[in-house]
Parts: sequence; structure tokens; C-alpha cells
Amino acid sequence: MPDIVRFGISADERLVQRFDALIADKGYVNRSEAVRDLIRNALVEEQWSSGDAEAVGTVTLVYDHHSTDLADKLTEHQHSHHQSIVSTLHIHLDAHHCLEVVVMRGPSAEIKRIADELIGTKGVKHGKFVATTTGVGID
Repeated sequence: MPDIVRFGISADERLVQRFDALIADKGYVNRSEAVRDLIRNALVEEQWSSGDAEAVGTVTLVYDHHSTDLADKLTEHQHSHHQSIVSTLHIHLDAHHCLEVVVMRGPSAEIKRIADELIGTKGVKHGKFVATTTGVGID
């Protein structure tokens, strides 16, 4: 187990009160764990900014599967990037709408570009990309 380092933070009382309310709503048991998560998030963002760091991310797409050839276009796009796409989950939301979650892994800039292309496919009603980390270097 790594050594624990303690340090203090000075902040405006109102800011700390708002932070305490926020972390209580999120279920944190103490400020330390919340601050550790903030630090980890900043490190993940920094990792993504390099563009070539090995990273993972998900793309969530909602679309009407009756839209002309849209499902085929999305599938073809995914096949053309098979080296980066790890898995796809397809869910039928109702008689018309589908939700698709695409898990990707590779250089951060490349998977961001693929995510943007999928989200930008004509007929996609909503898309969202979530970037995360492989966990390496985020101890």
C-alpha cells in the first residue's frame, strides 16, 4: 500500500459547505475520498489531452431504427474500426428506437474521432461520448 500523505486545504466557509452538501448527495463518507476523486479526474483529463495515451471510452447512441439504412451505416462504421471497438450493446427501447453502447479502446485522439463520427451519423437522435482511463497511472 502506498504511503498516505496528509495536506490541508484552505477554502471559503461557504464553498466548503456547498462541497460538503455535494459530496453527501453523492454518497461520499468523507472529504478525503471526494478530493482523491477530483484529483483522479484531473489526471484522466490530462492523460486524454496528450492524444496518444492508451485510453477507453464509451459512446451511447439513440436512434430510430426505421431511419433509412442507419443501423447498417452504424454497423459498417464499427466494422471499419474493429481494431478500436471492443464491444457493442444493442437495446430495443420501443417499437422504433434503439440504444447502442459502443466500448472503445486505443489512442485517445483516435477513439474520440471515431466517437464523433458515430454521433455525427445522419439519423442519430442523441449521442454522448464518455472518456475514461485504463487505470494505469491513476493510483
